[in-house]
Amino acid sequence: MVRESTVDESGLPFGILEGGRCEGVKTVTEGRLLAGKEKFHKSQHWGFCNNVRMLLSEEKPGIGGELLPGQKIKPKHTVYPKGDGDDAPSWVAFDKQVLSFDAYLEDEVPDKRQESHRIRYYKIYFYPEDDTIQVNEPELINSGLPQGTSIRRHQIPLPPPDDDQFYTVHHFNISIDVVFYGRTFKIYDCDPFTKNFLKKIGIKLNPPGQRPVDPYMKMWRETLDFMQPFHPYQPFDIQKPALQYDGKVLRFFCLWDDSSSMFGDRRELVLYYFLCDGTIKIVEIIPINSGRDAKPLFLRRSKLPKYGPTRIYQPGQITDRAVLNVYGDLSEWRADCYLWDKYQLGKIEQEFYTDRDLSIGATINVWGRKVLLCDCDEFTKTYYKTKYGIDNFTPIPCKPPPLPKIERKYPPYNGFGSEEDSFRSCVGLKPTPHRKNFRKLMELDSYGNISNILRYFAKLITDKCADMDRMFVIAYYLGDDTLSVFEPIERNSGNAGGMLLKRSRVKKPGQEVFKSEFSEYIKAEELYVGAIVNINGYLFILLNADEYTLKYMENNTDKFPYSNFELAIQKLKQEQSKLREITQVFSSADSNHTKMVPYNTFREILMNITVGKLIEQEFITIARHYHVPESTETDLTYLVAQAHEKFKKNMFENFAVFIYECEYEDRQKKGVLPTKDIKRMCKSARLPLSEGLLDSLLSR
Repeated sequence: MVRESTVDESGLPFGILEGGRCEGVKTVTEGRLLAGKEKFHKSQHWGFCNNVRMLLSEEKPGIGGELLPGQKIKPKHTVYPKGDGDDAPSWVAFDKQVLSFDAYLEDEVPDKRQESHRIRYYKIYFYPEDDTIQVNEPELINSGLPQGTSIRRHQIPLPPPDDDQFYTVHHFNISIDVVFYGRTFKIYDCDPFTKNFLKKIGIKLNPPGQRPVDPYMKMWRETLDFMQPFHPYQPFDIQKPALQYDGKVLRFFCLWDDSSSMFGDRRELVLYYFLCDGTIKIVEIIPINSGRDAKPLFLRRSKLPKYGPTRIYQPGQITDRAVLNVYGDLSEWRADCYLWDKYQLGKIEQEFYTDRDLSIGATINVWGRKVLLCDCDEFTKTYYKTKYGIDNFTPIPCKPPPLPKIERKYPPYNGFGSEEDSFRSCVGLKPTPHRKNFRKLMELDSYGNISNILRYFAKLITDKCADMDRMFVIAYYLGDDTLSVFEPIERNSGNAGGMLLKRSRVKKPGQEVFKSEFSEYIKAEELYVGAIVNINGYLFILLNADEYTLKYMENNTDKFPYSNFELAIQKLKQEQSKLREITQVFSSADSNHTKMVPYNTFREILMNITVGKLIEQEFITIARHYHVPESTETDLTYLVAQAHEKFKKNMFENFAVFIYECEYEDRQKKGVLPTKDIKRMCKSARLPLSEGLLDSLLSR
């Protein structure tokens, strides 16, 4: 159906059709009339409601969303003033921003005599990002009313006749009334953020109003003030200390001296004070083999009264309430009842120990037992230093004096087996073998080039002419402190030679054989060059030692002081008065001015100067310090002979070619070539010389 139409100069109709289509309209005419438009959608004004065609809305724009002549459409969302920043959408600009208003509501109560109306308080939250509103009522304990979220978050329409529009931020202010679904909320205040937000968008704020008092709650509070309940409420926050000090315990080491009573003694205790509830637990430390039963607790965890009797109270002896009477069977529907003493007559006021009463040196009453606090742990010290400023934590000795130790006597050695085996048979009923120092044996055992064996050349001290010139090798094993004596075999000497003493520990002379104490054995510290050693009745004088032994003694001067060069040279410094004489003696000994003297001459000079103050080991230490190092270079003749032997074994005879190549390389006819060129030519000629031998020859 055509609502409006006109005819142009060409006679063709054109117009706006609603619910239909105009046929025969030329595209040329449309282009002439609607030039510059990009949107051509139409608003739907007509529709069906309960299967009846009717006009749905007249406040809709025309073609392309443009308003019709004289038409004004009210905005459905809040229009904020434009600022200097970016034109961001509202859901980005006002993300996580909420306006909070304080309001109250008067509800009529027609069926109760005590009150005619009731005041209920609400929180109105307005979300600027999408103009949604949420109304919450703070929960009140024992109110009997459904509280919490009163109106869920959504867009709330305005009251009729403007119910086709929704609330925006411009509808809110202080000291105004807003109507949500027929309920009038009176806004009396808002938070500082909301006030600042409304001022920025140009809304003038009204002065805040007063929040009225609920008459019923006022009457109820007045009634409670005149009533004394059977169970008076005592405000004591037990949850805060329980959470603050949960798992934190003060620990004190205590002493209960009960030695004055019959069969009593001193007992060591550990007191635990739990900060979360102020209870105390005491545990007794029972020594080993004390003869006492190991009980789990000395005092179970509970509050400890300061002036408690010698015995704890029986169940029901002390109670918080007293029952006056019990009555029942008054009727079939009433249960048994009882009366409490509201005035708490005869109640015993007890004073309990707290952390303030506990300190080192204090004596507390534990049900008639005087317990002395002697010491505490580090956490307890830190707690008292932080809270009470206590710095003195000097402990009190709480342990009893040690009992006199009874010296255990063992029977003397009987001669069977070793002394250690005989001793182990006296320690217990079941003899066990003697435990050797396995760690020392593993650390000082022989491995690689390190033998851990000290070898000395010794001579037998005797009056027999046949034994005066006999030489021996004494070996001392550091792993197990054993010793062996070996005589080198010498032909036509008249002695068989070989092992004189097998490897074993050697006792020092002059000791009693059958005694309870262990015997003393020869140690490595007693062996040095010049020492006289008694081995099973034979006297040996140590003449010299091998290189490993001398180095070991010089590296361990704490055990071998005679191998300490500083101590040995100190004896020579004492003879500074003979400096001119010493210089003349050494000058006469070095007639060739080589600044070197033979070993025997050097020994004779030092021994004469010190007049026997130097022992043989100290002289060897000084001589080793000043000895001339031996030359390690190999003789050139020996190297050439070794090279000739290699040539003969490998039948190398191609010398003419090798000499020709060398002459060819020496183009300047100098008769000399660089070492690297000669080495390269030797390898290219395949000379049968090893790398080391070739380098030695070229270096010489």
